[in-house]
Amino acid sequence: MSQELERVYTIPLGKVLLSPNTHRAVRAINMIKEFARHHMKTYTVKIDEEVSHIIWARGVRSPPRKIRVRMTKTEEGFILVTPYQDEVELDEMPEKESTPEVKGNVEPEKAEEVIEVNVGEKLDEEGKPLTEEKPKAKAAPKKEEKPKAKAAPKKEEKPKAKAAPKKEEKPKAKAAPKKEDKPKTKKKSE
Repeated sequence: MSQELERVYTIPLGKVLLSPNTHRAVRAINMIKEFARHHMKTYTVKIDEEVSHIIWARGVRSPPRKIRVRMTKTEEGFILVTPYQDEVELDEMPEKESTPEVKGNVEPEKAEEVIEVNVGEKLDEEGKPLTEEKPKAKAAPKKEEKPKAKAAPKKEEKPKAKAAPKKEEKPKAKAAPKKEDKPKTKKKSE
């Protein structure tokens, strides 16, 4: 076999979800090998490490639903499965338009001044706000805070009906009587 056979496939891995969730990534790898054996007619299959990383990237429980791979039948007689990457030929790429070269020294333009103007403020001929110096007023005395809502004058309260006397709550469980601590006396040794 002097020629390498190379094909690009999109392998559906949806049936992986039928297996227990702790074996899904392993089953996905086995499905890729089965697919390669069936379509490339060779038993020996080698999966590239990058394909394995793509399958295991989201963990054992959630492999991708499909994967695009390039299968190459080598002269040694095995199938090499690698991830597919779009190869764009250089002839089809449009050439970048070259930028015109600058001849001579060009001075950069001066940045415009940014002037903040309040609404209703008058501007002079140059577009600058007129500043009128106002005599500074003396600090106004602080105003006392007024209560927001005035309380209505209290009316005489009418005597209410007598409330029933409250019943004392009975303890639910009797507590064990506490032992009184007797002060320890030292015995005098003779």
